[in-house]
Amino acid sequence: MASDLDTDAAQAHAMFRSFDGMEGVPEIFAAPSRKRTLQETFKAVYPGGVVALTIGTAATWLSQHYGAPVMLFSLLIGMAFHFLHEEGRCVAGIEFSSKAILRLGVALLGARVTAEQIVSLGSAPILMVIGGVISTVGLGLVLAPRLGRSRAFGVLSGGAVAICGASAALAIASVLPRSKDSERDTILTVVTVTALSTVAMIVYPILAHRLGLSDNQAGVFLGGTIHDVAQVVGAGVSFSPAAGDVATYVKLLRVAMLAPVVFGISIVAARAEGGGGGGKIPMPPLFLIGFAGLVAVNSLGFIPKPVGGFAKDFSSWCLVTAIAALGMKHPLRTLRLWGGAPLP
Repeated sequence: MASDLDTDAAQAHAMFRSFDGMEGVPEIFAAPSRKRTLQETFKAVYPGGVVALTIGTAATWLSQHYGAPVMLFSLLIGMAFHFLHEEGRCVAGIEFSSKAILRLGVALLGARVTAEQIVSLGSAPILMVIGGVISTVGLGLVLAPRLGRSRAFGVLSGGAVAICGASAALAIASVLPRSKDSERDTILTVVTVTALSTVAMIVYPILAHRLGLSDNQAGVFLGGTIHDVAQVVGAGVSFSPAAGDVATYVKLLRVAMLAPVVFGISIVAARAEGGGGGGKIPMPPLFLIGFAGLVAVNSLGFIPKPVGGFAKDFSSWCLVTAIAALGMKHPLRTLRLWGGAPLP
């Protein structure tokens, strides 16, 4: 017999809105009616999860054949299937995929980074990346109110540009205070940052050649400005193989900034919601602990290359599936309703 979760969209929303981390899975057992078994949980999330994964697979195929950002394809195709989120059996799985699966994907990004890679860059690129991340997030925080947007949107967009594009946007959005515009702002940030990153991947190597940059200089420039890891590699290699190596290392350093930045934002957000008092520092979200743990384990050489490669691929699939689910939560007409006000 089908449970209410399979057919009642309102109850599905109520149950799954608490999925703010990978630890959200056990919270399903806190449903007001009765405890649910693991089998019932799987049955609840399976339909929507399969749809999100299918959209992610289609987006990956399109990206590989047409060279456009997979995140953008996944988001836009997902928005075309918004009707699945309005009611019915898919709602719970869509909610689960857009939150819990998202955090799992972000946590697995830690398998890409090692301490040796960071140290090998020397002090100058490290200081440059740290300064760039802090100044970019700060600039977003200052400019957002002057452009008619919330400070949360400024932090979200600034962090996405400063760190690693769509992945950073999703991670930062998960710790910002919830509002009626939270998911809308996240989608807008993902769309804009992926589009701009694609343009940068094409234009920046040409600009680096025109400026007469050396391989190291071009690598730092490309790795410090382009958002997506794959696009950084493509842009760097198009300049030169040596520039591609440097660009990849600089980009991984930016990815390594994800954990401290998101944790810092979570502390500020928690204190702001609590009235600014000197309360306890909140525990870092579980997915950030997972990210930092994987960086440490990978740095010690405990992750075999096949396992590390699988973790990277699985992380990509999780993020693509999550962004498809996030798209399904908003119709295509939402883009038209936003207008051009947020884009500056």
